Amino acid sequence: MQPVQHFGLKNHFLMAMPHLEDPNFAGSLSYLCDHDENGTMGVIVNHPLELTLEALFEQLELDAGDSPHHSAPVYFGGPTHKDRGFILHSGSSEDWDSSIQVAEDIALTTSMDILQALAAGRGPERFLVCLGCAGWESGQLEAELKDNAWLTVEGRADILFEVPPEQRLGAAAGLLGVDLNLMTREAGHS
Repeated sequence: MQPVQHFGLKNHFLMAMPHLEDPNFAGSLSYLCDHDENGTMGVIVNHPLELTLEALFEQLELDAGDSPHHSAPVYFGGPTHKDRGFILHSGSSEDWDSSIQVAEDIALTTSMDILQALAAGRGPERFLVCLGCAGWESGQLEAELKDNAWLTVEGRADILFEVPPEQRLGAAAGLLGVDLNLMTREAGHS
């Protein structure tokens, strides 16, 4: 008899433990957008690239005119599909062509219509534009959690959209009462 698997990590933060040395995930805070029997998908939300939305709009040949979003950073969302945009935003998934509702107030959209809206100064009030995403095959993330590579806590829109990127990991850990700076870089099991 196989153990029952629980898929309750959608809308959770995934915090890299200090000993996690994978260059893609060291010091990262990911937001998990999907977690089911097929695996897990999320985006890293605290690693801005040296790229602004203005430069991205130019690369995509979108007329950004008077867009108030010119200086918004673009984030490294993860090592998978690095050439695709993943926009984490407030509001409803129903407003966009290719979108999923992650939580009541958070959606993930991958279609060009949201970038066109942002270039035109419209679109969601709060958003993060990420290039790439993070993915785990079925059972992979659960195994990494058992190996103490990550901490998890339920996600919160205020940490995603209001906390500066360099403070998001600490803010998420604070929800658990944990200070990652005080933790050892050595992994252990009890």
